[in-house]
Amino acid sequence: MSRQPNLAKIIIVDLFSVGKVPLMLLICIFASAMGVVLTTHMSRQAITQKDSAFVEREQLDNEWRNLMLEETALSEHSRVQFMAKKELEMKRPDSDKEVVISLK
Repeated sequence: MSRQPNLAKIIIVDLFSVGKVPLMLLICIFASAMGVVLTTHMSRQAITQKDSAFVEREQLDNEWRNLMLEETALSEHSRVQFMAKKELEMKRPDSDKEVVISLK
């Protein structure tokens, strides 16, 4: 009875005994491919973070513009004067009750 040789065992023994250079090249190619995959993944994550930061920046810019418009509207002189008369019941003093203080 002739026994058939185990092909996988022959290939592994051949790689470790004779084929050290091709094995090292295969390992280097695999490491390089994994590096490319990792770098691509990290760059895509960075691009996604950058895009979300730009969207957040635009939202904050819009909110800041709206707040500036609101501040301008709320601090308008005629509105302040109206609110002082209506809510605080303030009135302008008569000219004879005005006191002018001059500082030296």
